[in-house]
Amino acid sequence: MSASADPPLVNASRFRAAHADDWARLETLIARIEKRSVRALSDDDLLALPLLYRSALSSLSVARETSLDRALVGYLEQLCARAYFQLYGVSDTAWRQVMRFFAEGWPRAVASLWRETLVMAFLTFAAAAAAFLLVRADPSWYFGIIPEALAGGRDPTASAASLRATLYAKKEDGLGVFASFLFGHNAQIAIFAFALGFAFVVPTAMLILYNGLMLGAMIAVFSAKGLAPNFLAWLAIHGTTELFAIMIAGAAGTRIGTAIAFPGQRQRSVALVAAGRTAGVAILGVVAMLAVAAILEGIGRQVVKTDAMRLLIGAAMLVGWLVYYYGIGMRHAPPPQD
Repeated sequence: MSASADPPLVNASRFRAAHADDWARLETLIARIEKRSVRALSDDDLLALPLLYRSALSSLSVARETSLDRALVGYLEQLCARAYFQLYGVSDTAWRQVMRFFAEGWPRAVASLWRETLVMAFLTFAAAAAAFLLVRADPSWYFGIIPEALAGGRDPTASAASLRATLYAKKEDGLGVFASFLFGHNAQIAIFAFALGFAFVVPTAMLILYNGLMLGAMIAVFSAKGLAPNFLAWLAIHGTTELFAIMIAGAAGTRIGTAIAFPGQRQRSVALVAAGRTAGVAILGVVAMLAVAAILEGIGRQVVKTDAMRLLIGAAMLVGWLVYYYGIGMRHAPPPQD
């Protein structure tokens, strides 16, 4: 007689009876995690969970091999899939993931870009200082930096009285148009500074420099009429947040560009993915910063009319961002390794 090639038969009822308790316990533990969290399990349950999962996988394998009824196979497949997700997948709720992004992910990503952010800050202030000196020495430089149509009377030919009026005007006056332009311009600078980082950082650096040139040229115009402190106070409410966001966006673009140009010992694609992961999180934070700046520009600066309070709000925002990024962010060590 030849040996049968058919797999050994397994009695479905006995198979269920032998393993039903383990399946039921696994299902109970998984349901508890799904409804609450893994913290709802006791120490014994945590130790038993991977053992019960492996036992369920083994049962599923036997059920498939021995052609047990489809209902049992379907039940075990669903149970094993749920257990796998809880053991190896993302078990946090969407709300917890959002909270983790703000509490850890965002500040940690920006903190890891501190070298690039310092470079962007240097480029911004160096360009601002250069434009300031150029315009003070020769006011015609102003129109080479800022288009005449954009200046709208805020140029070296304006009187001190007219310049002062723009700093304390109402929303419907020329100040509102100029402030809206500044926000739109800075938002575009931030986006492009990040997006063009892949071109070996050069476009990013040029955009940051140009932004600094515009800042320095405007300061020079108001400074010539003795209004530099007033202009800086006018700008401070939303400017500290907005300029900082631009620097971070430039830093994120720089991280991507340097990963492409200088991948080190890693493959260029691997270095780019690692850099993009950090830069992507940081740029999401930049979007949030620009939203905060828009609120400050749209409400705060139109309500607050005193220079001291404007400077106080701007300084408080800057200190808050620094503490958030380099206090909280640096605390969550180690930072992403790019």
